[in-house]
Amino acid sequence: MISERDSETTFEEDSQPNDEVVPYSDDETEDELDSRQPGAEQGLNQSSRDTEESRDPGRKDCSWQVKANDQRFYDQPSFKRRIFLCFKKSKYAGNAIKTYKYNPITFLPLNLFEQFKRAANFYFLVLLILQSIPQISTLSWYTTLVPLLLVLGITAVKDLVDDIARYRMDNEVNNRTCDVIKDGRFKATKWKDIKVGDIIRLKKNTFVPADILLLSSSEPNSLCYVETAELDGETNLKFKMALEVTHRHLQEESVGNSSWYLYDAQDLSPAYRGFLNFWGYIIVLNTMVPISLYVSVEVIRFGQSYFINWDLQMYYPEKDTAAKARTTTLNEQLGQIQYIFSDKTGTLTQNIMTFKKCCINGQRYGDCRDAAGQLQSPPEQVDFSWNVYADGKFLFYDHYLIEQIKSGKEPEIQKFFFVLAICHTVMADTSDGQLNYQAASPDEGALVTAARSFGYVFLSRTQNTITISEMGVERTYDVLAILDFNSDRKRMSVIVRESGGNIRLYCKGADTVIYQRLHPRNLKREATEEALDVFANETLRTLCLCYRDISQDEFEAWNKKFVEASLATSHRDEALDKVYEEIEKNLILLGATAIEDKLQDGVPETISRLSKADIKIWVLTGDKKETAENIGFSCELLTEETAICYGEDTSALLQARLENQRNRAGSSPHSSLRMNEPFFQDSRDRALIITGSWLNEILLEKKKKKKKLKLKFPRTAEEKKKQAEKRRRAEAYKEQQQQNFVDLACECRAVICCRVTPKQKAMVVELVKKYKKAITLAIGDGANDVNMIKTAHIGVGISGQEGMQAVMSSDYSFGQFRYLQRLLLVHGRWSYIRMCKFLRYFFYKNFAFTLVHIWYSFFNGFSAQTAYEDWFITLYNVLYSSLPVLLVGLFDQDVSDKLSLRFPRLYVLGQRDLLFNYKKFFLSLLHGAVTSLIIFFIPYGAYLKSMGQDGEAPADYQSFAVTAASSLIFVVNFQIGLDTSYWTFVNAFSVFGSIALYFGITFDLHSAGIHVLFPSGFQFTGTAPNALRQPYLWLTMILSIAICLLPIVAQRFLFMTIWPSESDKIQRNRRKLLQEQQHRTRRQSAFRRGVSARRSAYAFSHQRGYADLISSGRSLRKRRAPLDAVLADFSLFNNFLCWYKTVSTFRICHGKQFCLCAPFH
Repeated sequence: MISERDSETTFEEDSQPNDEVVPYSDDETEDELDSRQPGAEQGLNQSSRDTEESRDPGRKDCSWQVKANDQRFYDQPSFKRRIFLCFKKSKYAGNAIKTYKYNPITFLPLNLFEQFKRAANFYFLVLLILQSIPQISTLSWYTTLVPLLLVLGITAVKDLVDDIARYRMDNEVNNRTCDVIKDGRFKATKWKDIKVGDIIRLKKNTFVPADILLLSSSEPNSLCYVETAELDGETNLKFKMALEVTHRHLQEESVGNSSWYLYDAQDLSPAYRGFLNFWGYIIVLNTMVPISLYVSVEVIRFGQSYFINWDLQMYYPEKDTAAKARTTTLNEQLGQIQYIFSDKTGTLTQNIMTFKKCCINGQRYGDCRDAAGQLQSPPEQVDFSWNVYADGKFLFYDHYLIEQIKSGKEPEIQKFFFVLAICHTVMADTSDGQLNYQAASPDEGALVTAARSFGYVFLSRTQNTITISEMGVERTYDVLAILDFNSDRKRMSVIVRESGGNIRLYCKGADTVIYQRLHPRNLKREATEEALDVFANETLRTLCLCYRDISQDEFEAWNKKFVEASLATSHRDEALDKVYEEIEKNLILLGATAIEDKLQDGVPETISRLSKADIKIWVLTGDKKETAENIGFSCELLTEETAICYGEDTSALLQARLENQRNRAGSSPHSSLRMNEPFFQDSRDRALIITGSWLNEILLEKKKKKKKLKLKFPRTAEEKKKQAEKRRRAEAYKEQQQQNFVDLACECRAVICCRVTPKQKAMVVELVKKYKKAITLAIGDGANDVNMIKTAHIGVGISGQEGMQAVMSSDYSFGQFRYLQRLLLVHGRWSYIRMCKFLRYFFYKNFAFTLVHIWYSFFNGFSAQTAYEDWFITLYNVLYSSLPVLLVGLFDQDVSDKLSLRFPRLYVLGQRDLLFNYKKFFLSLLHGAVTSLIIFFIPYGAYLKSMGQDGEAPADYQSFAVTAASSLIFVVNFQIGLDTSYWTFVNAFSVFGSIALYFGITFDLHSAGIHVLFPSGFQFTGTAPNALRQPYLWLTMILSIAICLLPIVAQRFLFMTIWPSESDKIQRNRRKLLQEQQHRTRRQSAFRRGVSARRSAYAFSHQRGYADLISSGRSLRKRRAPLDAVLADFSLFNNFLCWYKTVSTFRICHGKQFCLCAPFH
């Protein structure tokens, strides 16, 4: 008998995950999941739905109706919805996009509302209101108003600039044009003016402006190809086809028409005076966290963002793409990244497949050899000028293979390239005299292109024939059958009749399936297998080529079964696969190909540097497991020494851990299930490779079917309690399982999740954020990466040929993955160090400034009188001490960018948050408090019972205020000088210029002339000139400055001499290190050769190829009349039921003209 606990932890054998498929679509409904059940249940569900529909006849009224080329149809009341009172608008959304937030009317109120939603701005607004009440304020209202207006103004200008940029981008998209039928003919119309029901004509290589329905194409049978790079980053071509009835109708018809209190003469109670003084001190002490802090942080972040934009070393010239910081609030978090989640296709790779090597008849080809077969160095590129059809971009370095092909002495070599030229589903297209190929996957295109360059050129095909040029001789072969590829078969075959009447089957596929179907007497089996091992160790994608002869009788008997399976109305794919198995046997092995899925430049170096910076990299991709694993080896995320854990291994480890946790917890439901023991006891490098199906199984994220409606009696309280307890235990079990998975994965050096959906990508990122509390970064290039990019703390988009969907949702963007190392290790690290140094110093200088009021309050009866002049308080954080620290926050650097990249371990400071935390904050507070004590009590003690040089007593309040203020300005500006690591003329000018500016403004504000003009605002008349001419005062200031700074100088010297940090050591030896850097050679990517059981299994595509289209003849070219000539009445589409799926942009890659029924939402 199985206990309830056991039933929760045991997986059913019949529900084991399938590594080859994506588990389900993120937007798949529960009804769609129900439709996958067996036939009997389908029938029951169908009858239930019929019953529901009969009970709810109004259900069909909720459908969307679309009528083509008739805008008056949408003026009917049924297509309107009320928006306010009697005002109505169309229920269909327009096609214009809007991402900007403001207009000239709403900018000021809306921007102010958004700014005052921030706690800092609202806080200072309340302070301003309090300062306007004379009974409680000892400071003038303008001391807060001026900085507040400055902040609001700068922020408003920045928001306006950003919004104008968004507005211009919207206009650029909205004002694109396409051809739309108006008044009986095509007219150029802006995208924003396209409406539901418009018929649109698109041309080759143009963008699709909205959600559309394909009506017809200039291609035969209305076949076209689209590239969905902006959706999923894939550059593979997907075919689309119109309904036959619409295509035929458009051929025949036309579509165009249609405490102690000083007595102030006020008789107030002590309690009321205390209340007023409390709020007075709230105002006086507000400078501890001044509004200028917020302004300075925004300026620093804004400047750091532009430094990223201006970095020429992150500019990608091939695509004219510069790095772009699309936000100004996350720069310092770039220096704290602990986990990177990356897409594969288009992010790590170029999605460009290249034929590199091959093995024919047991002999390996592809090394750098001369015509005699001897290795040569340096490598010399093969000259393909003898072949007029050769692809000019194809590069090969084995001259020996070319000589063997030209000599014709090796028939196996001829057969090998013949198989590559005939066994595929590629389409040929000739334009401008150039032969172009359209392939369902880049792998297949690379193979056919390689055969073309070696002299075996695929020229054209019809429904039943295929034409090939064999070393200049054109031959046409009858195609009897195409046995198409799918992810289960992992192979494809073609049966052809040769010129002599012989029937032969040619096959290519993954070695794991081909070797199971070989004839027992294959002499070159072991030699080919050794070559496969070598290719696999070089992380190349491999497949095997083979053939077999078929007799006429055998083919006729098999063909009958093939026709029957092709016409099957149910389970057609399964029937066809079974028939394919009967003919694909006893194969003769020809050899194997090796294709390189070309990585982007610098990917291995980037991953290596990021790993040395203690950043863990997870690859989340929708590709197959074998493909993802190969890329892991190519980019050195995986090595031959890495122990790989797969889905089944992970499941077993998690189940064992969960059982141990439950055994330790015992029977108490409140016991902790947490265990701190690691999953792996040894220190060996490990990696986790898991598919989407296993991920759902392990994380208990299976989508549940919708339960049928059943009559149930009301449950008792005990039953409800049991049900609630069951749900609580299930949630606790699920959470524990997910946490255990994250702990296990984080013990691995690398994690690769393959065959995962966009929703699963975001889920993995969310789990790491939830259980590790770490700063995460996600990087991708397509729309399928948007969820992941938005879920991570920081999103990075790769811009270029894959589209702009990921870029528009990201925080940072650039053209190549390799720029990520500079973004993090240079800009991110510098931003973090600068911001931490800025905050520590800013709090220090403001504590030193503000706490003087506290010490002064012990001598003024706690009357909230300020220790400084009002104008000094107003200008201290704006002019006297802001520029030096601002420049440090913008330009300071402990080591150069080159040394930052050379020593990635310097990045660990940010990950551990060692430069600004509670300890650093309280140290800054203590430092500021000590400075304020010195600034106040040394002048106070010097002035106590003293006499000036002129016989006058200098111990008046105003002279004391000037002395304390002057000492403070010297101390805080010299302190920032001690904190500066990277000195330039600008830094020196800012420090000494701030001191000079203080004295210049102070003398002006203390002049008699300004007092005459504004007597109530300037009451320190003559104080500075009279006080600062006393040597006694200058000696007092020098003493204060020395006591404040000399201990800091001594402490810094001791720490740099006895306990230097890593950056101190590097900075001390920077000249020597920079010289070494100049002599360093470029790091080479090396792989380890050796025996490996790993195979680079070949994948043609993620879905079935074009075999059905080819064999039906629906994709064949033939001459037809232009579409404009057949535009007339289009009465067939009076009503159309369409369903909104997604808003995206596609690019038409094949097909000259289209008619489309345009968008509705």
